[in-house]
Amino acid sequence: MHLSRETENAGYRLISLEATGSTNDDVLEATRRGDQGKLWIVAAEQLAGRGRHGRKWSSPPGNLYASLLLMEPCAAALAPQLGFVAGLALHEAVEAVTGIGHPRLALKWPNDLLLDGAKVSGLLLEGHRIGQALAIVIGFGVNVAFAPEGTPYPAVALQALKPSLNREDVFAALADAFARTLSAWQGAARLSPSDPFGPIRRLWLERAAGIGQEVRLRLPSGTKEGLFEGLDSGGRLRLRTASGTELIDAGDLYFPHLQRDIHKPVTGTTRS
Repeated sequence: MHLSRETENAGYRLISLEATGSTNDDVLEATRRGDQGKLWIVAAEQLAGRGRHGRKWSSPPGNLYASLLLMEPCAAALAPQLGFVAGLALHEAVEAVTGIGHPRLALKWPNDLLLDGAKVSGLLLEGHRIGQALAIVIGFGVNVAFAPEGTPYPAVALQALKPSLNREDVFAALADAFARTLSAWQGAARLSPSDPFGPIRRLWLERAAGIGQEVRLRLPSGTKEGLFEGLDSGGRLRLRTASGTELIDAGDLYFPHLQRDIHKPVTGTTRS
């Protein structure tokens, strides 16, 4: 594992581990030791990986498990936009190492990457207050060698398309892409403070899966169905239903034609 000279010059650092409980937990612990951020922690294997809503994830060797710490990267109100920044970086990285772009490679709201309609990667964004400082932890899980089974919709590993690919290649591309994308987003926020999300929103929508399609959302309040109209100015999903357009802050998005069983327990190798 290594960082490019350009990414190192931008202030990023790397710790590479053979095995750990959770790279997100390791990064969070680094904040408690006073780390100032731009720290990547990568592990060959996770023993206690997790996804959204506390889901447990099997993390066998061969896939990429990486977490990044950012300290005070933005105002707290803008922090959710970092999930879209990370998604764009993930899309760019996988496109770079596979040569496959949109529409075959597409972003699924809020945090997955699909390849030919199957999940190849996911990310987990967590925010924490460490004293008065805002710490953002972004965890990435990429199916490089193995894809999980028993998921609500299909999953795929990158080696199914490019057998020579390894997790080192994917990480190097991801670290470079994230550094560039974060810098561009922060620059846009300075130049256009009234609409800092505008450029990222446009790029994300250009690479999105399911725009204009019927979708199903699993929410804490139940299940909703409607037409996926895109994102609002803050990143909320615009869902057109019989009663009008609703804005959804968070939930699990499914495409009915790919879905297997939305109530089936989720286990696997990628973060959700």
